[in-house]
This record gives sequence, C-alpha cells and structure tokens, in this order.
Amino acid sequence: MKTMTIPIFNFIAGFVICLFIIIQFSFDKKRNETTQKRETTHQWYAPELPEKMDFAGEVVPLNKWDIKERLDRELLFNYYSQNNVLFVLKMSNRYFPLIEERLKANGVPEDFKFLCIAESNLLANATSRVGAVGFWQFMADTAPAYNLEVNKQVDQRRDVIASTDAACKYLKTAYNKFGTWTAAAASYNCGQGGYATQANLQKTKYYYDLLLPEETNRYIFRILAFKHLVENAKDLGFILDDQDLYHPVKTRKINVKNPVNDLVQFAIDNGTNYKTLKLLNPWLRSNSLPVKTGTSYEILVPE
Repeated sequence: MKTMTIPIFNFIAGFVICLFIIIQFSFDKKRNETTQKRETTHQWYAPELPEKMDFAGEVVPLNKWDIKERLDRELLFNYYSQNNVLFVLKMSNRYFPLIEERLKANGVPEDFKFLCIAESNLLANATSRVGAVGFWQFMADTAPAYNLEVNKQVDQRRDVIASTDAACKYLKTAYNKFGTWTAAAASYNCGQGGYATQANLQKTKYYYDLLLPEETNRYIFRILAFKHLVENAKDLGFILDDQDLYHPVKTRKINVKNPVNDLVQFAIDNGTNYKTLKLLNPWLRSNSLPVKTGTSYEILVPE
C-alpha cells in the first residue's frame, strides 16, 4: 500500500497543476480579450465635410484644397469640443430668436448669428483677454460710436438687443466698403483698417484669396464650423430634447424714466430679488441707475 501512495499523490498533484495552468491560461486569455475590447471601444472619426456651403448667400469655394482643409481644421476642433457644442445649442434656443429678429430688422443676413457664437458663445458677460465684452465683443472705447452706453452703471455691450443693433451698424458699414458679407465678417475680427490694408497690398478684397493674420485666417472658418454643427446637430450626433434646451425666461418690461438709487429695493418692489434682476439685465453694472432727463431704460423682471 505504501508503494502506491507516492505515484497516486504525484498523479493528483500533476493533475491539479495542469488544471491550474489551464484555468490560468483561460483567465489570461479572457483578460487580454477584455483589454483589447476596451482599447477599441472608443473610435474617433473625422466629421464628414459638407459638399457645398455658403455664408450669407456667398459660396464657400470648397473646391480649393486650402479652403477645404481650413474648414476641416475648425470643424475637427469644434466637433470634438462636444461640451461646448451642446452648451451653444442650449443657449441658441434662448437667444437666437432675439438675434434673428434684430438682424432682420437691420437688413443683415441671418447667418451672422453664428458670428455671435464665435465671439462669445452667446454669453452676456464674456470678456476677452484684451477687454472686449458682451455678446458681440465690443471694446469700451469703440462701443459709443455704435450707440452703446458704457460706464460704471450701464454697459450695453451686455444687452443682447442693443449690442446686436450695434454689430449690425458695423457690419453694414463694412459690407458697403468691401462689397461682400464674408469680408465684412472677417473685418469684424481684424478691423476695417486691417482688412483694407491687406486688400490693397494683395490687390483683392476677396476673403478666400487673402493671406491675413492667423486669427482672421481661421475666423470665417470657425463661424462656418458653428453654422454646420448647429444646423446639422442631430445628424452629427448632438442629441437634445426640448426639455434639455434653455428657454427664454418669461419677463415683463418696466420703463424707467427716473433715477433708481437702490436696485435691491427696486427688485423687491417689483416682485423679485437683486440676483434675478442682474441675471435678466446683465447690462446693469452697479447698485443704482442714474437716468438723465429725457432718457429712459427698459428693465426686465420676471412675468
């Protein structure tokens, strides 16, 4: 009996070892398969470029290789900034109707609403590194020339209606000077003087044939990228239900013809609070509102 003990023990031990190796091999194989699957779960695709496109009714020459690649660059950068695209889609539901109405009233093409996105992401308090402020990013020293009041109490660059009207005034002047809306939009970035200098130097006003500063080179294509993303959001995978969108806040207007020394009390007297008053009227910059004789302001409060 003793002579049989060792072989049987060796057999059992060998069997256990073999079984362990088989199990370990199967486990490692499954783990490797899982790892490989995880590594290939996320696949990145370049969004398909449109076959044709226009800005304000003016054809974008996508048949030119450099134009196509410049649009492709901006579309890639913005398409994969999904959080920003979704945010813009939400905000556009609130502000586009107001902007579209003012563009139409001023005789400016509707596509310029996408310029507003490129400038500020539709944020009233957006401020650039050089101090441009508001929906349309006006500088404090140039704003008064476009009928925007800017001081310690009032900053109409943050008012979507007033600032859109101001932008329209600029754009119509630029259009009359350069002859196209595309050139007018480009000059919004580099200035009419800057655009005119390059147009004279290069003997053309046609934006797509001009070599401009890098920021302006990219500017129109950034606007075009937002136009494509917003107009084709669902087809490009940006899915939002109506409940996801930011809707216009229901308000009523109060015409103020006399100075308001305490906006906190003004808010309370009109059924709201100071925070809400400032959110609905971001152009109010202090705790009081002086009103010159013969002038007035419209203040929004919740309906």
